[in-house]
Amino acid sequence: MDPVIVVGAGPVGLALSLALAGQGVPSVVLDEGPGKDLPRPARTVVLHSDTAAMVHRLGCAPLRDEGASYAAWRTRRRGRDTGRITFDDEPAPLHVPQHALTRGLRGAAAVHPLVNLVTDSRLDALEQDDRGVTAHTRGAETTWWRGSHLVGCDGARSTVRKLLGIRFPGRTAVERHAVAALRTELPWPGEALLHRDPPHETTARPLPDGVWRLDWLLPARGELVTPDALVTLIRDTMASWCEGTTPPYDLLDTGVHTLHHRLAIRWRERRAFLAGDAAHLLGALGTQGVEEGLRDAENLAWKLALAWHHGASESLLDSYEDERRTAVAARLRAADQAVPALRGGGGLRTLLPGSGRSGEALLTDGHLGRGPLGALPAYAPPVAVREVPTATDPGGPVANVPVSAPDGSTVPLRDMLGRGRLLVVLVAPGTGVWDRRHWLGAGLMPRLAAAVSALPVRADLLVADGYPGAPAHTVLLVRPDGHLAATFAGVRPAELYEAADAVRMGAPATPDRTPSTTPSGAVD
Repeated sequence: MDPVIVVGAGPVGLALSLALAGQGVPSVVLDEGPGKDLPRPARTVVLHSDTAAMVHRLGCAPLRDEGASYAAWRTRRRGRDTGRITFDDEPAPLHVPQHALTRGLRGAAAVHPLVNLVTDSRLDALEQDDRGVTAHTRGAETTWWRGSHLVGCDGARSTVRKLLGIRFPGRTAVERHAVAALRTELPWPGEALLHRDPPHETTARPLPDGVWRLDWLLPARGELVTPDALVTLIRDTMASWCEGTTPPYDLLDTGVHTLHHRLAIRWRERRAFLAGDAAHLLGALGTQGVEEGLRDAENLAWKLALAWHHGASESLLDSYEDERRTAVAARLRAADQAVPALRGGGGLRTLLPGSGRSGEALLTDGHLGRGPLGALPAYAPPVAVREVPTATDPGGPVANVPVSAPDGSTVPLRDMLGRGRLLVVLVAPGTGVWDRRHWLGAGLMPRLAAAVSALPVRADLLVADGYPGAPAHTVLLVRPDGHLAATFAGVRPAELYEAADAVRMGAPATPDRTPSTTPSGAVD
């Protein structure tokens, strides 16, 4: 069986290759560049709880040393504090340089036996047939590569998207920002800041070692920002925060970023797929394009893995576009509706009738991963089985509760994701203090274990001492990417089987295959 071809070695392409490898699927990653990423302190990524957990599962070197979790989120308006949010009951966002994220993922990919990183390889042609995809590259290895599927993770100017003839409509220059990374002391150590003085808007986000990333909203189509103008902006901004005096600072990096909103018409063309910036561009009002790309990778990986190992229905492969394109489109719609109200002075009441929410609150949603601008996506399940209401609706991301794993250890539920398996979780209060060998043969467990072993897709049986909103003996069926598929009152083997079959969207479209575990190389 041929490997999956991943075009592009940015965070999304590397994450996809590692997610596939974690499920036993080999990949060839075609990297147009030399395999090195230049440090750019002013180019950063914010990871929320789901994507931070995903990066950790993929074996990325710990980012805590190079990233910083917000101690709090502070808002100011016209020089006065208007709010402060702490993260006592939820994980704080993790702010990391993008080059550090890419380097960590590249390091994990470089040592994984199922990932073949090929540098200096520029795609210039691809062909598809009923059994796979053939890609031609020029560069250090000018050759044809053969794969079972191909995924374009090659950015906003995606060659894959162009070769597939997929249109990429949208809006140009939705927002423009000046950005600077500098080392200094600000009055709020470790706290992120949103400061609005309409039409002006500034954010400050901490990094380790006293480094900060500052962003200034610019007119969408204005004059070029000269170095002198940027220095003046830095000094004036910090003086306004520090009682009229600019503190000492070291300027590390600068840039001007123009944000576009675009959405590919299709994300799948037979055996070829798009992900990340090749499929969508977003980033206005605090939303995170890289993070949405990581969610693309997690959604697609388990579906391709099922197809690679056992065959998958066309409906399951189609569901990648259905789910992820719908989620990103909703994010883009929310931002496009909010921009005129926030930037044009029309007032939020025109956007949210009857709402007294401030612009700071709406922007906070985007930056902190909340509300229509930032909340984790929910995917409509094929069959919405909800015998037991819980705090999570079917299709939503599951709560990261502690669970007892098959080896007897107690781990966060999200640590069990990314293995290409369904998760069946029994809510059994009190079992957290039992040894696994005791509760495996007690109560509902023998019947549930037998039902899980008979499912049409591999599954792990877990036990949770509790789950938000769920009574004792609730059984949760969780997709391999952490979205809730169904809930049951007790052990219901036939219904559980039906729900598991609905998750895989029916039997494979082709006969089961026994794949080779050795990655294919170049085609002679």
